[in-house]
Amino acid sequence: MKQFVTFPFSLYKNHKYWVPPIIQDEIDNFNPKKNPVFETADAQFFVAIKAGKIVGRIVAIINWFEVDNQQIKKIRFGWFDIVDDIEVSRALIAKVKEIGVKNKLNYIEGPVGFNNLDKTGVLIDGFDHIGTMITWYNHPYYHKHLEQLGFVKEKEYLESKFKFKNVDAVYFDRVSKIIKKRFKLTALDFTRTKDVLPYVDEMFEVFEESYSKLSTFVPISAPQIAFFKKKYISFINPEYIKFVVDEEQKLVAFAIVMPSFSEALQKAKGKLFPFGLFHLLKARKYAKEVTFYLIGVTPSYQNKGVHAIIFDQYTKTFAPLGIENCIRTPELEDNEAIKKLWHKFDPTVHKKRRTYRKDL
Repeated sequence: MKQFVTFPFSLYKNHKYWVPPIIQDEIDNFNPKKNPVFETADAQFFVAIKAGKIVGRIVAIINWFEVDNQQIKKIRFGWFDIVDDIEVSRALIAKVKEIGVKNKLNYIEGPVGFNNLDKTGVLIDGFDHIGTMITWYNHPYYHKHLEQLGFVKEKEYLESKFKFKNVDAVYFDRVSKIIKKRFKLTALDFTRTKDVLPYVDEMFEVFEESYSKLSTFVPISAPQIAFFKKKYISFINPEYIKFVVDEEQKLVAFAIVMPSFSEALQKAKGKLFPFGLFHLLKARKYAKEVTFYLIGVTPSYQNKGVHAIIFDQYTKTFAPLGIENCIRTPELEDNEAIKKLWHKFDPTVHKKRRTYRKDL
């Protein structure tokens, strides 16, 4: 498993834009004894070896909730990395196809992870921008291999960024006050992680309500939420987590933003010790770039301007910290609601990524 996880470190050695994971964290992610996603999913891991050297890797994934409950008969593939040799890609995809046919599934889609909290899509544009800890980076030939093997576009995702100075603080302060008064809502800000934790389960309820209509959605189980809580929440700046509650203290909206850990992870080179943790903690405190990871509003409050409360919160948090750039995670190109949400910030699309599909 360590060989599987570390293969990209040789493929992208000294690469300017590739962001490595923490090796042990990635190994734990693939361990059924540690990651509860394996309660509802199966995964098989493959490497391609040529002349005694690893030249490619892939994970074949069946999310059984998706197959059995949602009746979406697909086999997923992810963590797809290859040298520029079409035969390597052909051999790896053949294993995924073999497992899909054996399980009587209808098509392959990837690269995707186990569920909506995992990385998604192969980069097709924007190769000259640094990756993030929540996206895959890849060489330009990846998607060409998939197309050569008969895959076609399934879904396309856009990544964009904007300058924090583009945010009109006066506007959001004014609108936020109006919306809070009109719907009797309260914004919650935090300075301690322990104060955030009691809301996390409810946050995922709102997450599910917000995203369940998307074609990509697969529910997140309670054990998976606990795993996410342990893995991420304690490391995210509590002041970067925002909640909005109604007059009965019921959560109606949330957002999670993370400082950019990209350069820190490059310096860490896959290891927390002896110096990796220092670089990550430094970025957590001083990074001038942030990544909007998740944002959700419960359906009964959508299209009522509640997002203005969240943006007002962030404006007041980020201004004293000198935040300069805001990055958005991949969003479906046909998600018109999310486009309307961000249009006031004059965002620039700087990356495009895609999942590919092939019938079995």
